[in-house]
Amino acid sequence: MRFDLITIFPEFFAGPLDYGIVRRAREAKLMQTHIHDLRGFTHDRHRTVDDRPFGGGEGMVMKPEPLFEAVESLVGENSSAALSANTAIVLLSAAGKMFTQEMARRLAKLERIVLICGRYEGVDERVAEHLATDEIAVGDFVLSGGELPAAMILDAVTRLIPGALGNQDSVVNESFSLEEKQESPHRGSRAVSAAPAQAHPPHCSDDGGIPSRGILDYPHYTRPPSFRGWDVPEVLLGGNHEEIRRWRRQRALEKTQRNRPDLLKTNTPG
Repeated sequence: MRFDLITIFPEFFAGPLDYGIVRRAREAKLMQTHIHDLRGFTHDRHRTVDDRPFGGGEGMVMKPEPLFEAVESLVGENSSAALSANTAIVLLSAAGKMFTQEMARRLAKLERIVLICGRYEGVDERVAEHLATDEIAVGDFVLSGGELPAAMILDAVTRLIPGALGNQDSVVNESFSLEEKQESPHRGSRAVSAAPAQAHPPHCSDDGGIPSRGILDYPHYTRPPSFRGWDVPEVLLGGNHEEIRRWRRQRALEKTQRNRPDLLKTNTPG
């Protein structure tokens, strides 16, 4: 299996990839890791990877062009080809579906995983809609970026590769396994619950009228306003803050319903 990690902090992975099961799996040539500096796919002298969000709001949003170019340099321009080649393109985002052991098992059956590590306020929504095959969150909390979650997913998937563990039965007899031990489902558990990339920002209640707890963040867009025929929603360009607020809330609810419906059930009055 091959892992490609796209990040603006390539040095981050010097530590996590050099210890334990991941290191042993690499040395045994069961898997390989390749780190890619996102700034190497920019074309301006400042190596810019982010810009201001359309529609206003705090923070900066990661631009689509460098991310598309980085991924396409690895898997080709046709994303369907990536799928047919047994490849997953994973965007780490707290607005994604929650990472589980079942998801780790699915990813472990692939030949290649590209992990996109976001930063700043978020990633242009066109990356999630038209580039990534999976948008994954690893917890209901906020981190500074996707590097830690990427390392966690890499670790969780690597230990499921046949031969990565000394005793393969360890994969079966642990938490979140398909077959639970009869005497105690928690005894001897080795798995850890996951942790996230960029979760919904705490200022959401002031920016867009979205509650700061309970639903996912709304989609973010930045320049250019049109990219490969995919346009930024017109409402974000019009300057009507009330319309932007309503649009953001509706899209946040839609994304929550699509990726984390459990959050809506938890917060339903009753």
